[in-house]
Amino acid sequence: MNNNQNISTVEQAQEMGLLSDEFDRIKEILGRTPNFCELSIFGVMWSEHCSYKNSIIWLKKLPKDGPHMLVEAGEENAGLVDIGDGLACCFKIESHNHPSALEPYQGAATGVGGINRDIFTMGARPIAQLNSLRFGNIELDRTKWLLKGVSKGIGDYGNAFGIPIVGGEVFFDDCYNTNPLVNAFSAGIMKKGDMISATSSGVGNPIFIVGSRTGKDGIHGASFASKDITEDSADDLPAVQVGDPFQEKLLLEATLELSKTDAIVGMQDMGAAGITCSTNEMSAAGNHGMLINLDKVPTRQKNMKDWEILLSESQERMLVVVEKGKEQIVNDIFDKWDLSCEEIGVVTEGERVQYFMHDELVADVPCSDLVLGGGAPVYEREYKEPEYFKRFQEFNIDNVKEPEDLIAVANFLTENYNIASKKWVYEQYDSMVGTANMSTNFPTDAGIVNLRESSKALAMTVDCNSRMVNANPEEGCAMAVAEAARNIVCSGGNPSAITNCLNFGNPYNPEVYWQFVGSIKGMSKACRKFSTPVTGGNVSFYNQSSIDGREVPVFPTPTIGMLGIVEDKKHITTLAFQNSGSLIYMLGDSLNDINCSEYLVAYHKINESSTPFFDLDIEFELQQSVSSLIKKDLIISAHDVSDGGLFITLLESSMANNLGFSINSADNIRKDAFLFGESPSRVVVSIDNSNKQAFEDLLSKSKTSFHLLGTVTEGDLLVDGELFGDVSTYKQKFNSSLTNKMS
Repeated sequence: MNNNQNISTVEQAQEMGLLSDEFDRIKEILGRTPNFCELSIFGVMWSEHCSYKNSIIWLKKLPKDGPHMLVEAGEENAGLVDIGDGLACCFKIESHNHPSALEPYQGAATGVGGINRDIFTMGARPIAQLNSLRFGNIELDRTKWLLKGVSKGIGDYGNAFGIPIVGGEVFFDDCYNTNPLVNAFSAGIMKKGDMISATSSGVGNPIFIVGSRTGKDGIHGASFASKDITEDSADDLPAVQVGDPFQEKLLLEATLELSKTDAIVGMQDMGAAGITCSTNEMSAAGNHGMLINLDKVPTRQKNMKDWEILLSESQERMLVVVEKGKEQIVNDIFDKWDLSCEEIGVVTEGERVQYFMHDELVADVPCSDLVLGGGAPVYEREYKEPEYFKRFQEFNIDNVKEPEDLIAVANFLTENYNIASKKWVYEQYDSMVGTANMSTNFPTDAGIVNLRESSKALAMTVDCNSRMVNANPEEGCAMAVAEAARNIVCSGGNPSAITNCLNFGNPYNPEVYWQFVGSIKGMSKACRKFSTPVTGGNVSFYNQSSIDGREVPVFPTPTIGMLGIVEDKKHITTLAFQNSGSLIYMLGDSLNDINCSEYLVAYHKINESSTPFFDLDIEFELQQSVSSLIKKDLIISAHDVSDGGLFITLLESSMANNLGFSINSADNIRKDAFLFGESPSRVVVSIDNSNKQAFEDLLSKSKTSFHLLGTVTEGDLLVDGELFGDVSTYKQKFNSSLTNKMS
C-alpha cells in the first residue's frame, strides 16, 4: 500500500465528524497517519450512529436480563425472546430521522427496509410492523410535505414488502418543525434455536455479498446521522438511501431459504456504514480478520472509488460468510431468486480487515479498534439540570381558570390533531396483508398478532409522551414504559421485553445530556418493575435544528417498543364497548391534575408544567388487577386513560360500535381535570351487570382503587346528566379532522 499518495489530514477528519484527539488516536492505533480510505472507515465506525460513543456508558446501566431473553442487548442485530411453543420472537426499533428530514419518502421507506433486514438477517420471518412519528406544526407547508412523504414512503415500502402495520403513533409539536422523528419497529418469528449469528469464523471461509448492487446512495450516511440538521443539509442528499421493496422481498425469501441449509457461518445486513460496518463487526465478533476485494463488489455506477464502495449504504444487501466447499449452494439459491451473489473475500487469521482494489491494498485496519464494545471511543459527557425544569415544577392548577363550557372543550379536543384519528395516515398502510393482524376489526390498546397453530398471540406497542419526558425526563420515561405495559395488559397480554429508540438533541449540550441521563434512569427503574428487560435498540442524537446559529433541540423522545405475550387468544380484550347497559368502571384514581395534558397545552396555551403524579407501585398493582380481571372473564372491554384524558378514552371506547356513555364526575376534583386531565395509572373497563359482585369482590382484595362511573348508552354522551352530544357527531369530527387538513 502506497500510503503516501493520499495521506489524510486533521481537517478531513473533522469534516467527517471526528475530533482532533480522535485523529491522533487513530494514528496511534495504526502506527502511522491513515490514508483517506482508512480515515473514512474510522469516521463512520466512530460516528455516534455506529459507536454510541456518547451514550454507551449509560446504556450499559439498562436491565438486560429477563425470564424470556435468548439474546442480550448488543449481541446481535436485534433482540430475541422465547415466546413458548418452541418459537422465538425477534424484534427491534430504529430511527431514520435525518434522512426523512431531507427526503421524507425514501428516508422513511429505507427505514422500514432497514429494520426488516435486521429481523430476517437473524433467520426470522417478519410478521408485523409499527411506527412512531413526530412532526412539526401541521399548519406549515413543510410539515404537510414531510407527513405526506413519510406516510407514503412507509406505506409503499411496507405494502410491497407484504408485512402488515398493526399500530403506531403520530404526534405534532413545533419543536419538530425542521427535524421530524421517524422510528420504525419490526417483529419476526423463528423456531427457537434457529438463529443466524452476525459473526465470522473459519480461516479460509469465503465471504459473499448478496442482494442489490452497490451504488453511490447513502455514502457517509452514518456520519450524516451524527450531526445537526441545518439550512444547508439539502447538500447532503446523497447521504439518503434509495430503497427497492420488491428487491428486499426477494432477498428475504432467498435469505430464509439459505438459512435452512448448513452453508451459513454468519450473516449481517448492510445498514449504516455499509460494507465497512458489516465486515468489521462480523470480524470483531468472531475474533478473525477478512481480506476483501472491493473491485469484485457488483456496482451500479462505473468507476466507483474504493471509499465510495466501502461507505455506500445502498439498500437490500447482505454480507454472508459461507462454509468453504458450499459456495454452490449459495450461488444456486440466489440465482433462483435472480439476485446478485458475488464472492468478494475470505476469512483470515488475526483481527485485521484488509481491503484491496485491483490487487492494491487500499486500507488495513484492526477491526476490534473500530467497533462498539472494542476500541471505539467512550465518553461520559457533562450534564446539568436545565433552567426550565424548576420553572415547570412551579405550575399550579389554581392559576388556570376552569372553562364554563366544557362541551366546547370536549369538541375542541376531539378535533385536536394529537388526539383525533390518524386515519389519513394509516389508511395508506396495508394492515390486512397476510393473516397475522387480529386488531383491525377488533380494536385493542396494543397491536395483536396471530401465531398460527398456537393458542398464543403476540401483543406489541410503541409509546412515548415526549412532552412529559421533556417536563421530567426520569418520570416521563418511566411513564412511557408504564403506558406501553398498560397497553399490553389491557389487550390481554403479559409484558415480556422492550426495545427502545432514544431520540435526543446534541449530546455535547449539557442540558440535552441531562435529559438523556434522566430518561435512562426512568427507563431502568420501570423496566425492572415490570420485568421487561431491554433487548436493544437505537440512539439518535443531533435531532435539532441549527437556524441562524441557534440550536433548537426536539423534545427528548425515548420511544418504547414493547412486546407482550397473550397466553390464550380467548383473553384478547378489546377497547370497545359492546353492549348498551353495560357498567363502566374506572380502575385507579382521577386527580386534580391537568399537568402536561393536551388540554392544558392546546386549549389554554400553557406549555410549562411538570408531569402528573406517578407511582410505579400503584401502576404495577393496577396492571396486575386488570390482568386478573381479564383472565377470570370479568370484563368486556379495557382501555387505558392517556392523551385527552377520560373523556377521550370513553369516546374511543364508544365510537367502535356507535355506542355512548352516561357517567358522573367526582366531587372532590375540578370537572375539567376529571374529564381532560392525563394522570396515568387509570383504566376504563366495561362489565356485564351479572359480573358486578364478582368484579368488585376481586378488586376489594387488591390494592387497586375502583369507581363506578356509569353505564354504556345507545349513543348519547352524558356527563352528570348533561348531554354533551351524540357519538356519531363526535365520530365524524374525530375521523375527519386530520383528513380535512391534509386534503
